[in-house]
Amino acid sequence: MNSILRALLRFPNTQEVLSRYRIAKYRKQQRIIVRNLLKDSMLMALGIVLASFGLKGFLLPNAFIDGGVTGISLLVSQLTNASLPMLLVCINAPFVMMAYFQLGRLFSFKSALAICGLAYAVGAVPFPVITNDRLLTAVFGGFFLGIGIGFSVRGGAVLDGTEILAIYLNRKGSLSIGDIILTFNIAIFSAAAYFINIETALYAILTYFSASKSVDFVLEGIEEYTGVTIISHRSEDIRKMIIHTLRRGVTIYSGKRGFGKRGEGQQETDIVYTVITRLEVSRLQQEIDAIDPLAFVVMSSIKDTKGGMIKKRAHKLIHK
Repeated sequence: MNSILRALLRFPNTQEVLSRYRIAKYRKQQRIIVRNLLKDSMLMALGIVLASFGLKGFLLPNAFIDGGVTGISLLVSQLTNASLPMLLVCINAPFVMMAYFQLGRLFSFKSALAICGLAYAVGAVPFPVITNDRLLTAVFGGFFLGIGIGFSVRGGAVLDGTEILAIYLNRKGSLSIGDIILTFNIAIFSAAAYFINIETALYAILTYFSASKSVDFVLEGIEEYTGVTIISHRSEDIRKMIIHTLRRGVTIYSGKRGFGKRGEGQQETDIVYTVITRLEVSRLQQEIDAIDPLAFVVMSSIKDTKGGMIKKRAHKLIHK
């Protein structure tokens, strides 16, 4: 940035050039913001449609419940005949307010819109009843509800305030977010067993597991990526192998060996880092063993990636 400005100062009409530069930069930033908002809005709308379909097409006609705030709303609606859309908004309202102070205004605003949209869809949009089979209802009702929640989270919002409460309590205490959500849902399922019957509670647990796996499926994707760090004295050969054989991108870090076979040392070395899919892990290990059987390899799970040579570039290279 500074080098560009210094170069511009050498020419006449510098103020005009700088003004154009700032305007172009501002317009580019605005385009990015608008594009991201449109993407988030589409994901939230899709999440609302899928979640409401799971509720009205499967769970509601069969008097099923789920975990989280949605489960509480369903349970209270069955026990009191209160309006489910109203319960979804009212019970989630405290958690949205909590999100305002804990996670930011934009997130709470998006979540409020998403929850109101879900309440409206459940109350006003007609969906066909798909099945009355209790097992299919538990599995596929949870599936569509979870897919909807996952897409909403991708859009920067939540349809259920349980996660917000879990994040808040996690910051205040020692329990993990997973432990808090599990404890919260155990209380809901116990209440369902007490006020309705044990069979309904058991189906609710099945619905919850189906929904949670569906959320993970949407958030983490079909492909599971693995980040691989490789330390070897033949790092250049490994780099070429990853690029030309596996057709993947690499990043090279400059590092120093802290300890070797001959004791402590500060020998400089190149550290190779790449990201591959889980289906390529075995092949990468074989190729590394063929080059340097003593290479030090560290692998870690990655939920998602963006850019690089993971998908598009590799596809192009294969078809050249």
